[in-house]
Amino acid sequence: MSKNLKLTIIPVMLCFFAMGFVDLVGIASNYVKEDLNLTDTVANVFPSLVFFWFLIFSVPTGVLMNKIGRKKTVMLSLIVTVVSLLLPIFGENFTLMLISFSLLGIGNALMQTSLNPLVSQVSGDANLASTLTFGQFVKAIASFMAPYIAMWGAMASIPTFGLGWRVLFPIYMVIGVLATLLLGASTINEEIAGKAESNGGVLKEFADCFKLLAKPIVLLSFLGIMCHVGIDVGTNTTAPKILMERLGMTLNDAAFATSLYFIFRTIGCLTGSFFLRVLSSKSFLIISVIMMALSMVGLFIGDNKVVLYIAIALVGYGNSNVFSIIFSQALLSVPEKKNEVSGLMIIGLFGGTIFPLLMGLASDAIGQVGAVIVMAVGVAYLFCYIPQVKK
Repeated sequence: MSKNLKLTIIPVMLCFFAMGFVDLVGIASNYVKEDLNLTDTVANVFPSLVFFWFLIFSVPTGVLMNKIGRKKTVMLSLIVTVVSLLLPIFGENFTLMLISFSLLGIGNALMQTSLNPLVSQVSGDANLASTLTFGQFVKAIASFMAPYIAMWGAMASIPTFGLGWRVLFPIYMVIGVLATLLLGASTINEEIAGKAESNGGVLKEFADCFKLLAKPIVLLSFLGIMCHVGIDVGTNTTAPKILMERLGMTLNDAAFATSLYFIFRTIGCLTGSFFLRVLSSKSFLIISVIMMALSMVGLFIGDNKVVLYIAIALVGYGNSNVFSIIFSQALLSVPEKKNEVSGLMIIGLFGGTIFPLLMGLASDAIGQVGAVIVMAVGVAYLFCYIPQVKK
């Protein structure tokens, strides 16, 4: 890695921090539910809407990268993200929050599709999984800070200019602006594939991209990403509700569950960047999925704080490295089509739409245990994915 690329890793990692802004949707949806008196099903529309846009924008972003390059695409994603964080400063009505969360989802779809392949250029293929894991560690810092900032805003004795918990948005917006400026000032030399390879038009590029799903490893990795993100968003959203339902906690007290999840995700990403250098990806994935399975048991039967906190910690650590392992397996399986494979994998984040909707319906029907059952299905699939990991 050249000295220039080593310096470039700093703004790239700050972009990973900005990528973590999307995880504020879990705690935000709980505050919006309380403020607007919504049902679980309606409140879960917010995280579902955020991740819906991954279905629409991921593959077009892969095509866009071939035209304008990865760095410019990441820059565009940061601009959209900053606008999404600006809107809630002006109010909290249902429509405004829907627009804000939609833009947050669009910006994150652009960012996740373009930033991960950009990392492969900065770090090289040999260190891709461990570098992506370190990026997920940086992302997780933003994720676990969000509930604390929201709680501080909701309870703060100092002025928050009438924003309350929504003070979270302008704070993250400032960091988003900083990430945009630093990445814009960095120098990344990249070859834009579209200039040399594009023939047959955009529709052919789309068709060629989706044809990659015919490769078993790509398709199975796509489903694995869906399950990983569904469990991630599901825990983020549901953990506080489980504590409120079973232990009678208030929302401000139960919001710690979301932070606990992301604290252990952060620890998992930090330690995972080391373990993935000394253990095979397959071995570490087996350990991670076993931890997640134990967590589902704890969330299903737990009726005291200790058991539930241990269960939340286990799923946080266990789920922390699943994305990096699956994503790198898919990306390296078709090395000549990294942009396109990245687009397909990020469509898998649509699992963040499907899982919360199903969990909302299940929890309204039979309580939060129904939401846990939905997540457990995702964990079961990850067990089935393990044989696909080569090393």
